[in-house]
Amino acid sequence: MRPLSAQELLDAWERGSSEPPVGRALTLLAAACPETPPEELARESVGRRDGRLLTLREWTFGPRLMSVAACPACGERLETAFDMDDIRVGGTADEAPDYAAADPIGPLSLSVAGYELTFRLPDSLDVAALAGGESLDGARLRLLGRCVLSARGPEGDETPPDRLPEAVLQAVVDRMAAADPQGDVELALSCPACAHAWPAVFDIASFFWTEVDAWARGLLHEIHALACAYGWCEAEILDLSPRRRRSYLELVGG
Repeated sequence: MRPLSAQELLDAWERGSSEPPVGRALTLLAAACPETPPEELARESVGRRDGRLLTLREWTFGPRLMSVAACPACGERLETAFDMDDIRVGGTADEAPDYAAADPIGPLSLSVAGYELTFRLPDSLDVAALAGGESLDGARLRLLGRCVLSARGPEGDETPPDRLPEAVLQAVVDRMAAADPQGDVELALSCPACAHAWPAVFDIASFFWTEVDAWARGLLHEIHALACAYGWCEAEILDLSPRRRRSYLELVGG
């Protein structure tokens, strides 16, 4: 994996703009990982994919993140700032796993409450298959239905995921989270207005795309202004450093 140039990132934004959220994340990674087939990226576990996205995001916009959330108790808007290392499994970028070199995690086994289960970790294709608007419980059951490879009850009979006891399903979910922790990141938030505290899921895929979208739209305005003022083509403008582009934009505005 490597950092993206302004032209490559803009091209990835254009391709991803017409794709669903999961496709956008994979489009960004495909641009940064030309050595990895796109279908292989799609089959990586969600945590492994998100680990790559964290690194790419840091290369693109730096290690600092700003997030806005609404308090579920009083509706107060809360601004949160944190560093990439705070949510990266393994600590710093140098200590994080080398996802390009690591072998994929194979099927996992679990024995709980008399049940013997074999399952794999969720990947991007599994997330993309979830129906929009369904309940959290429905989405979890659909996801487990795709990822549980076999489940045998106390009598040795094969049991479909939707017939498994809740305690068994939760044990599978917990084992998945332990095996792929980067895919299950939560922020501990506290409202300064009402002191309500709650955990908030942090989705690097959607967060990063929102930043890329804002960056791309701003860059297009810069390209338009400089092209109109100087007659330069897009490639010539993108070859300029961000600082030099801003300097020319200040001259045009002045």
